[in-house]
This record gives sequence, structure tokens and C-alpha cells, in this order.
Amino acid sequence: MLITENDKIELYYRALLERKESFVGIFFVGVKTTSVFCIATCRARKPKLENVEFYTSIKEALDNGYRPCKICKPTENANKAPDQVERAIALVQQNPKEKITDNQLRKLAISPNIIRRWFKKSYGMTFQSYQRMYRINNAFQELKKGKNATHTAFDMGYESLSGFGYTFKKMIGNSPKKSSDKKIILIDRLTTPLGPMFICATEKGVCLLEFVDRQLLEKEFEDLQKRLNASILVGNNKHIKQAKREVAEYFEGKRKVFDVLLETPGTEFQNIVWGCIKEIKYGETITYQQQAERICKPKAIRAVASANGCNRISIIIPCHRVIGKNGNMTGYSGGIERKKWLLTHEKDS
Repeated sequence: MLITENDKIELYYRALLERKESFVGIFFVGVKTTSVFCIATCRARKPKLENVEFYTSIKEALDNGYRPCKICKPTENANKAPDQVERAIALVQQNPKEKITDNQLRKLAISPNIIRRWFKKSYGMTFQSYQRMYRINNAFQELKKGKNATHTAFDMGYESLSGFGYTFKKMIGNSPKKSSDKKIILIDRLTTPLGPMFICATEKGVCLLEFVDRQLLEKEFEDLQKRLNASILVGNNKHIKQAKREVAEYFEGKRKVFDVLLETPGTEFQNIVWGCIKEIKYGETITYQQQAERICKPKAIRAVASANGCNRISIIIPCHRVIGKNGNMTGYSGGIERKKWLLTHEKDS
């Protein structure tokens, strides 16, 4: 959203002049004279008040024609987890069977309020919910290996079997005894030059890679869980780690082909279309018409476009390389400006 309230504009401009860290991620300032946008702590020479406008999200700045500043790198630094958050996450991962309390955080000089706000904004959940998901995922893995439910419950720090069973059923969908055939989709977060993304993977491979501000993302999560008969829990696996590394290499201009395994539940036609997209070479583009012709369905342009729109794995399945007639930039869920950026990035690499 473009900020129009004068008092807020003045507040943000003062924060920009003073490089206040507490405003990082709160606003993004577009500089009209250079067409770049920055975060509050940018070290570049400060523009005049009449030459700036403030937005509340990266996507809005991009959509209005601004490109990321090369000095403060707003799309990376605004969404990168602060040191306190990284320490809190490490604490959870190092103690998967223990509930981390606010008091424990304070003893380590970690502010519970900072942690709470960051998780709500970045994950759409509380830090306590994040912990529960992480603990239940670990419990699920132990149950699949044949461990007794009672022992698992108490090992995970639950004071009663009923409390463990209630939380487990709420997150997994079934009781511990009835979850042997249930699958888990792990979800993690990564930061890119175009903003933060969610990445999901099963034991078979990556099944989702989307910008966190993607419209209808919640419906994508619901559809994915339904198609795979799975529940989404916070976690990590080898496919997520590999994808994170490869995506970072892509943005650094060091990778043109992705090797990570994928799992793409969908119709037969959708998978044919997605397979066609994967064959478009780095730095090249095709039209929807050409894509329809490549799969021997020259009259199915709208169906092809619809299937493209159902692609859940951005960048790795590069639907940004499919364009409209006469080179028109159309139909990209991450936003047209991101599509332009990706195509320029590939052309210049």
C-alpha cells in the first residue's frame, strides 16, 4: 500500500534520515529520481522528501516500477531473520523435545516480543505454534519408526498422553495410531533478491516454491495437502536444503539448470504442461501459443495458460519464461515486475 498519511510519511522520512533499524521491513522507500527502492538503514545519499514515496511491501514497490537498491539490498535484508530470531530458531532445533518459554528467551537476551512479531509477519503464526509444529513433526518421525505413542509423548515434553494426542490430531489430522499412512509436507522459508519465499517438500522432492505474498497461497496449501493426503509442518529435509542452495546459485548467476527432485501432484495434462515449461532453456522465452504447439495441442492456449497458473514451483519450473503475444508480460503469480526481473536476470547472466 502506498503511504499517503502526512504524519506517517514524516515519521518514515525521519527514520530514513536516521537509519533506524527498528523500521527495517516496516516501509520501503521509492526514490523517484533513481527508480530504486530502499530500506530504512540504506547508506546511500539521502533523497529529498519530495522525491520519495513509501510503500508497505516489496511487491508494491516492484509493481510501481522501482528496482532494488544495490547498496542496501532491500529484498534480502528486509526479510532476513534478525540475529535474535536466528538464535531462537536454533534453540528450537537444538532442543526439539523441549518447549522454549519466554523466560528462557529473556535469559539469553532474546526479546519474546521481537520473536513474536517476526513469526507472525513472516510465517503467519506465533513462535509457540512454530515450536508445536516442529515438535509434532519430530514425534511423527519417531512414531513412523515404530516408537510407542506413550513414550513419544513424554519424550517430547508433553505432560499427558491426552494432551499429546489432541495436538497431534489437530496438526496431522488423525490420532497417532491412525497416522501410519499419513504423509508430511515440510515447510521452510528462504530469502531471495525478490523477497521471501516458502518452500515445501515431501520425502520425494520439492512440491512448492512460492513468494510469501502470492495471492491465494492458502488455497495452494490446502490443495497440496488434499492431493498428497498430507499435513504441512515446519521442518527441513535434504530436498529443501538442496533447493535452497540451487536457488541461491541461480540468483547469483551461477546456475542455469536445477537438479533437485520434484513432486508435482496434478492432472495428467498439467504435468505435461509443466514438463514443457521445464524444457524452456535459461534466458529464452516462448509464447502460450508456442507452448500449446509443443505439446501438440495448438488450440488449447487457454488450457495451457490455466495449467501454467497452477504451477506451484516457481523459478525451478520456470513459468516466467512463458509470455503473451508480441512479448507482453502476462500471467505471473509472483507479479509482473518479478517476471520482468527474472527474465532480465537470465538475459544478463
